[in-house]
Amino acid sequence: MPPVALYESQLHGMRQLGQTLAPATMLPVLRAQASAVLAQAAHAAGSSRDGLLVMASRFVEYIGWMAQEKGDEAASLRATGEAVELARAGGDAHLADYAWVRRALVTYYGGDAARTVTLARQAQRSGAPPRIRGLAAQREAQGHALAGDERACMSALERARGLLERARAEDGAEGAVLGTTQLADPVSMVEGWCLHDLGRPRRAAGILDLECRRIAPDALNTRMRYGLRRALALAGAGEVESSCEVAGELLRLMGVVHSATVRTDVHRLHREWSRFRGNPAVRRLRPALANALSAPE
Repeated sequence: MPPVALYESQLHGMRQLGQTLAPATMLPVLRAQASAVLAQAAHAAGSSRDGLLVMASRFVEYIGWMAQEKGDEAASLRATGEAVELARAGGDAHLADYAWVRRALVTYYGGDAARTVTLARQAQRSGAPPRIRGLAAQREAQGHALAGDERACMSALERARGLLERARAEDGAEGAVLGTTQLADPVSMVEGWCLHDLGRPRRAAGILDLECRRIAPDALNTRMRYGLRRALALAGAGEVESSCEVAGELLRLMGVVHSATVRTDVHRLHREWSRFRGNPAVRRLRPALANALSAPE
């Protein structure tokens, strides 16, 4: 197997491990792997060197994601910038486009709707491949939802669906795929997420229920992320018992899934459930929620 293909397979394995292992555990392994790829690139030439540099950029980009999951946004942004430089050195200009999408995720979790939309649009104006522009349109939709602009949100989601379908039809994905690979229909999942932010929890819950059932059982991080959104939507729709039923299993996984972004939604769920303090289902889960909130990062 050629070195780049071997490293690509290893990165895929790292992403699978990242679904269950804590970022603090993953980061040293990923840094060592990225260093190994760079060391081999230093002794290569021509297209072999370029391929190894691009491969190293993918490891470093994933390091950025793990840093964000650890709660270190500054380290996440530094790693994203480093990944862009490595990709450029290997002749891949498109990771710079995807970096706007990654930066927009940081601002989205920070609650900055306008900045999220601006960054996501940067990637779409760049002439990037359809997949990157589709991922950027999804992020733009999330920014619009945060701002309460349903029309702009749905327009961005429609654009995202068209671009991602085009990317699949062209089958032009070479090397390590950027963005999540754990969702059967990422646009529908993001639509459910957006509908919750837009104050349409019942519609959101229906979509998230369907899409969450399609997530692989071993994709624990992804199950937590979107499952908690489903629980939030159900609570917002007044279906408190169903919300508790969905969240109960997920809260028990907090000792396994160490994620700063997931923790954000645990806090949101805590605030949502505070409206139903007297509900027996909520009272039963109060200890599990307290443990999840106090779990070490």
